[in-house]
Amino acid sequence: MKGKKKQTKGGKPAKKGGRSGQWADHLTQKAKSMGYPARSVFKLEDIQNKFQIIKKGDTVLDLGCSPGSWTLYAAKLVGDQGRVLGIDLKVVETKLPPNALTIQDDILKPENPAFIEPHTGAFNAVISDMAPATTGRKDVDAIRSFELCRMALDTALKNLAFHGNFVCKIFQGNDFKTFEQEVKAAFKECRVFKPESCRKQSKEIYIIGKEKIK
Repeated sequence: MKGKKKQTKGGKPAKKGGRSGQWADHLTQKAKSMGYPARSVFKLEDIQNKFQIIKKGDTVLDLGCSPGSWTLYAAKLVGDQGRVLGIDLKVVETKLPPNALTIQDDILKPENPAFIEPHTGAFNAVISDMAPATTGRKDVDAIRSFELCRMALDTALKNLAFHGNFVCKIFQGNDFKTFEQEVKAAFKECRVFKPESCRKQSKEIYIIGKEKIK
């Protein structure tokens, strides 16, 4: 009958995009079974498998690191001789290995002694999975995402070693091409990539900058 909602066996309306939701739920469960707090770990895994952003022994800066999945995965990649420093406005409650440390702070204040104390040299990779609190308005969310990306890129350019790598999540919008050009100007190679583990309907995409030029 027209206008009648599709019912599930339990008599409740079926959710739209069921397959996508089931896929996301599957990845969430898989991440937790592997000891990661969130499914976002698979996004970094996809990026790493394709671009080899992080190497053994690297020093990595993880921006917007809460709840800690990227920090944990990066710590695994760098090994015992490497180090990972994460920073986020939210506290990270996930248990971390000895080669990883997180700080509850603002990335706009990198002069904070706590930010630089664990490392005396530059970072080999700066990774950012930061995203704004969404409003439901795609144009507004894209602008806020762009602002966070500019912060992440500025932090990367100040802290990356020569030939260091950069990963940054951005919401596609009017400023996307502008940000892509800024990354292209600072790195030998710039790639745009959407991990398979991203939700298909999501506007998020990743900019990969390889080998910082200066």
